[in-house]
Amino acid sequence: MKLMSFEHGGKASFGAVVGDGVIDLFPLLEGRFADLKSLLAGDGVAAARTAIEGRTPGLKLADLTFLPVIPNPGKIWCAGLNYGEHVRETGREVSEMPVFFLRFPDSQVGHGQAIPRPPESIKLDFEGEIAVVIGKGGRRISEADAWDHIAGYACYNDGSVRDWQMHTGQWAPGKNFWRTGGFGPWMVTADEIPAGAVLSLVTRLNGAEVQRATTEMMLHSIPRQIAYASTVAPLQPGDVFVTGTPGGVGAKRTPPLWMKPGDVVEVEVERVGVLRNTIVDEQVG
Repeated sequence: MKLMSFEHGGKASFGAVVGDGVIDLFPLLEGRFADLKSLLAGDGVAAARTAIEGRTPGLKLADLTFLPVIPNPGKIWCAGLNYGEHVRETGREVSEMPVFFLRFPDSQVGHGQAIPRPPESIKLDFEGEIAVVIGKGGRRISEADAWDHIAGYACYNDGSVRDWQMHTGQWAPGKNFWRTGGFGPWMVTADEIPAGAVLSLVTRLNGAEVQRATTEMMLHSIPRQIAYASTVAPLQPGDVFVTGTPGGVGAKRTPPLWMKPGDVVEVEVERVGVLRNTIVDEQVG
């Protein structure tokens, strides 16, 4: 099942994607769940699956504004330096433990929405990644149990303002400019992707492939990331893991390849779909 968050007629909602249409789950489930995050807690996914059986979509994808898959996550754990090629191109060393930084919810946009390049920098870079959405919370989750805590998978573009990222040893400023991270177009529920399945990840800029990798190339697996982060703080339904980008980022090319207004960036995850965003200059004032 594909689940998404969207806006239609000025109202935010969430639904199940069926073909080129969407079944709006908020009214169908009689308002039991306020949003997709609350649906993931308890029996919401099972209730949604039952509710859509035999139903025809009442909305068309083309008529909707895509929101980030989870517009209001409590935590967004982003893994850095998690592919060997990316570690090498940055000149760093492989870390024994996962490297994490956090993103803010308002640093995200949905599929089809514009990613604004801030006036403070032209060094806006792409980072195609696989996002994991938590469905079952917990603390100190073991790697063996981690797959049971995943609600689904999505595409992510961890858009990075590189000079601001490198102002100090702390990366947060360059990773949290407003609306620079693409998250979408939807999440595919975990029952459709077997635990441990090898997934490919491809990033394209203006149709040209700039990144390619598979999950088996990760230095720290998805279960290891979940186990590590849940030791720090309890995970909650709707929390998001952005699991790392492979080599090929624009900052490490010669010459550097920065995203600029008019560019189209796509992140494709096997068995999930394609996240697509355009780049614009942020309008100030």
